[in-house]
Amino acid sequence: MLTFFNEHHAQHAGNGGSDQPGRIDVVAAELAQRGLGRIVTPHGVALASLERVHTPRYLHFLRSAWSEWLAHDPRNAGRDIVPAVWPARGMRHDIEPDDLLGRIGLHAMDAHTPIKAGTWIAAKTGADCAINAAHALRLGEHGSFALTRPPGRHAGADYGGGGCYLNNAALAAQHLLDDGLQRVAILDIGSRHGNGTQGIFYHRQDVLCVSIHADPRTDYPFYLGHADETGAGEGAGCNMNLPLPRGTAGPQWMMALETACIRMAGYAPQALVVALGADGFEGDPDSPFLLTSGDFLRIGERIGYLDLPTVFVLEGGAARPELGVNVVNVLEGFEAPA
Repeated sequence: MLTFFNEHHAQHAGNGGSDQPGRIDVVAAELAQRGLGRIVTPHGVALASLERVHTPRYLHFLRSAWSEWLAHDPRNAGRDIVPAVWPARGMRHDIEPDDLLGRIGLHAMDAHTPIKAGTWIAAKTGADCAINAAHALRLGEHGSFALTRPPGRHAGADYGGGGCYLNNAALAAQHLLDDGLQRVAILDIGSRHGNGTQGIFYHRQDVLCVSIHADPRTDYPFYLGHADETGAGEGAGCNMNLPLPRGTAGPQWMMALETACIRMAGYAPQALVVALGADGFEGDPDSPFLLTSGDFLRIGERIGYLDLPTVFVLEGGAARPELGVNVVNVLEGFEAPA
C-alpha cells in the first residue's frame, strides 16, 4: 500500500480538538513499526483539480486571506483569522463582500476553524496527497493511503469548518471520476458526520456517500447527518446516513457497517474512498463510541471483502498512540488475505 505523506502539515499548527499536529506522527510511527507499505511524497496538482470540487471564489479566499490579513494590519501576524459574523437563514450567499470580515464569515461554518500563516500550504498539500492517492489506483495499486492533515470531511464546496479547509475525500473521488470511472463510493467512518462531503455530492448519482457517525442531535455538526437525508434530484437514493447513539459499542457499530457494505455492493462502484476517522475508540473522553483496537482490525477486513480498489484518507482524531494503532489496524485488516 502506498502512503502519500503531507510533509507540510506542521505549517498549520492546528486548533486543538480533532485537528492536532501530532496526529500524523503517531500514525506514521505505527506504520513504520509494522513495516506496512511505503511512504512517498505527493506531486503537486493544479488548482484546476481543486476547482472540480471547490468553487474558485472559495479557493481564492483561502489562498489570499492571510496576506490580506497582514496587509490590513501587520500586527495581525500573531493573530489567527477567526470569523465573527455569518450569513444566517434568508441572507444572501451569492454576493461576496468586499470587506475581509464579511468574506471570512461567508466562507466559514464555525469559529474553531481559524486560518493561520501556513493553512493554505498545509491544506493544498493535503489535497495533493488525496489526489495522488486516488491516481495511484489508476496506476494499478489496489490500496493507497493519504496520511494528511488538516482533515477535510466537514469542508463544503465553498466553506470550511470542523478544522477542515479542503475536502480530501471528495477530491479523491472526483479525481477517480475524471480518470475515467463512472461510479465511486465514499464511506465515512469518522465519529462525526461528514457534512461537507454529503453536500458536495448530494445532487449527483455518480458518487454514493455512506456515513456512519454519532447522531447529529447530540454531536457536531448538529445540522446535518440524519437518516432521512438520502439525496435529491439526480442524486436521489445516493446518500445514506447511519447515525448511532452515544455509547455505541463494537457489535452495534459493525451492524451499521454491514448495512453500509450491502448498500455499496448494490451500487456496484468501481472504486471506494474511505474517510478514515479512527477517533471513535474506547477510552477517548471525546469519543461518542466505544470501539476497541480489535474492532478497527475487523472494520478493515470487512472493507477489504468488498474487493474494490480503495483510497483511505486520514480524517480526525486526537494525537494519541491509540489513534495510530487503530488507523493502521484498519489498513492491515484491509490488506489481510481473504
